[in-house]
Amino acid sequence: MAEHLSQSELDYPFKLLEYFNGFRVSKMIFSACELGVFDLLLKSQDALSAQHVAQELGTSVDGMERLLDALVGIEILEVERADGTALYSSTDVANLYLAKGSAKSLHDMIIYRSQTVYPLWNNLADAIREGRNQYEKTFGLPSAHFFQAIYRSEEEMLKFMGIVSCHWVLDGHDVVTAFDLSRFQKVVDLGGCTGALANEMARAYPASSVTVFDLPEVVEAAQKHFKQEDSGVTFQSGDFFSGEIPSADLYVLARVIHDWPEEKCLALLKKIYETCKPGGGVLLVEALLFENRRGPIMAQIFSLNMLVQTQGRERTPSEYTHMLNKSGFRNVQVCRTGKSYDAILAVR
Repeated sequence: MAEHLSQSELDYPFKLLEYFNGFRVSKMIFSACELGVFDLLLKSQDALSAQHVAQELGTSVDGMERLLDALVGIEILEVERADGTALYSSTDVANLYLAKGSAKSLHDMIIYRSQTVYPLWNNLADAIREGRNQYEKTFGLPSAHFFQAIYRSEEEMLKFMGIVSCHWVLDGHDVVTAFDLSRFQKVVDLGGCTGALANEMARAYPASSVTVFDLPEVVEAAQKHFKQEDSGVTFQSGDFFSGEIPSADLYVLARVIHDWPEEKCLALLKKIYETCKPGGGVLLVEALLFENRRGPIMAQIFSLNMLVQTQGRERTPSEYTHMLNKSGFRNVQVCRTGKSYDAILAVR
């Protein structure tokens, strides 16, 4: 940030003030999603007045008008005037990513961040002081078993599964095509959750068989609550830490390793190495830090989130390479996608 502190910034801290207000901008978008603003505007054939939106969604007119104007200010909504009345409509970006009905909707991501991540980040200072996640202070749940906290009810589990799917709506194709994986005939996505990434894998490599391996309650919820494409992806229940894992040519660990401390990661990677067929491999999908840890800023923020929410951290390519080599894997390749998540491939 220091390089951006020009003389004008020293005279008046525009950039700092923008950062200070970041949480307010997030909450504006979160609240609009929770209230159903983007869904209503997408369904409407015409631009709507604040009074109409407020009436449909059961809010105050004054509050809704302020929210809609602020969303116009950050260019998520558009406004026009007709006979002295402001009429609001969604931008293409809002229709694509913020309304529930879109194929690329990030609505579930927004709800999870608003109702789970946002409260946890209220205790970021305590997480830094204590060096541990904040489930106990935020939700009154034990911090040691954070996935029990994440899956504490079916509603909470579905929220988490929803955000996982959203990540692969954005990044799935890029990470599964970062390398040519067509030589791997049998692929197992460990902790594959809803199957969203597995479906991307199956589409990219139709000659390969793809299986999602996850906890029994996750597999049941995925098949019950999340639309499964006709891609041939299968599901198998189990616990990859405490139980056996199925044999495969390629194992996928997407946003899994970053949840855990190194010793637990090594135990899992060694188990995968011992089970992996000769010539097989493992694909890690994570947000990679630069080697000097000076960025990317999203990976740095994600690493703080791992502190607040899990027992893990984001890592550099060399740190992942070290763990993979220590587990027995060789020929580690790294691909930065230029988006939120990157890919690392290693072979047995």
